[in-house]
Amino acid sequence: MSSREEKTENLVKSLIDSYNRPMTCEECGGIMIFKGVGEYKCEDCGSIEYDDYGKVRNYLERHAGATTADVSEATGVSQKSIRDMLKESRLEIAPNSNTFMKCEICGGVVRSGRYCSRCEAAYHKEIEEKARSSRNLNMAGFGTEKTRGEEGAKRFTREL
Repeated sequence: MSSREEKTENLVKSLIDSYNRPMTCEECGGIMIFKGVGEYKCEDCGSIEYDDYGKVRNYLERHAGATTADVSEATGVSQKSIRDMLKESRLEIAPNSNTFMKCEICGGVVRSGRYCSRCEAAYHKEIEEKARSSRNLNMAGFGTEKTRGEEGAKRFTREL
């Protein structure tokens, strides 16, 4: 197996393993079909199971404002996974909570995600500008720029 195939296989495995997604039914061994918001249903017996996100979301719907330690203890989902869900904006810290996260750029307070709204806008603007300049570099030779030196000159001349 080539290194590229190994990397692809490892990526697929990590995506499947993240948040402990159920692949087979614990009751009958059937295949679990994703139904949305962390819920999976067995195609054979109809049993319903939840991945880590579904467990955390269901717990928070019943216990609004719970801390990550409370949620982790009740659901069995690690606090690291819960923090990752917050950073991915899959969950949000309650507005009346004393808990907070910091923006990874300026250090401001955020309730979900990695950046505050101001830094996120600046971050995406920077990415767009880099992509735009990269596109412009790839289009060199098709614009109005004049060629310099032997660049663009004929490589071969036909002798008559």
